[in-house]
Amino acid sequence: MIISSFAFSLMHLCVKALPRIPVFELVFFRGFISLVISYVALKRKKVSPWGNNKKVLLMRGLFGVSALTIFFITLQNIPLAGAVTIQYLSPIFTAFFAIFLLKEKMMTRQWIFFGLAFLGVFLLKGFDISGQISYTYVGLGILSACLSGLAYNCIRLLKDTEEPLVVVFYFPLVATPIMAALSYFEWVQPIGMEWLALLLLGVFTQIAQILMTKGIQSDTAGNIMSLKYVGILFAFAYGYFFFGESYSFMSILGIFLLFSGVILNMIFKKKDQKTRFDDRREDKKLGSSLAK
Repeated sequence: MIISSFAFSLMHLCVKALPRIPVFELVFFRGFISLVISYVALKRKKVSPWGNNKKVLLMRGLFGVSALTIFFITLQNIPLAGAVTIQYLSPIFTAFFAIFLLKEKMMTRQWIFFGLAFLGVFLLKGFDISGQISYTYVGLGILSACLSGLAYNCIRLLKDTEEPLVVVFYFPLVATPIMAALSYFEWVQPIGMEWLALLLLGVFTQIAQILMTKGIQSDTAGNIMSLKYVGILFAFAYGYFFFGESYSFMSILGIFLLFSGVILNMIFKKKDQKTRFDDRREDKKLGSSLAK
């Protein structure tokens, strides 16, 4: 998940470096390159690309495409670290939807940590010294995170039925035709180094998606998604060194609160799970002793 976050951060950098290219076109190139790479990889592994649970695979594709398109809009219109920070509310929505879709339990203190994270978002908006983070883009960022949470839960639902590459394949399978049609109406011809940036956009995303899918399927959704937050550090560094972005102390405090809320959730959920595991083990020992 950490390497995946780094690859995603390079994807964010590519999007930020392509302000001239419309969002639908960016998602089209990202999807087309990923589609080709995924299909070739599946053929080499002799795995059917169509999967078993097509309904959930399609839902994962639709939620993911919608989330990514909205996220790209925020990336092009507000500072990099701000866009990434707001979108990284997705672990909160992942854990929330997992209550209903995966029957995972949520402890009371987790809600407190999630409230802390949302407080961080509002501090980030309220003390934005650049004036570039409007409520519209905050709302779009939250919507993107919500849709991402649904997509990540779909990935978890597919854990026992699908090869990770098949899950990755369905994203560009859904994205490419939809974005090709939408891009037709506002196509901008890439020039020079823009072609390289578009190619890298697809390659970095493919690497990130495969590693993220394997990471999500290896642990409970609420736990593993928290590791995505290391991407905030990359976003800060890129924004500062490449785009001259700056934040007020209160905005940085907001990002810190958001970051802390999710990390605390991860730590305490791990402890709660260990406690429940130990309790079940003790119950088994007691039951075995009584049986004897």
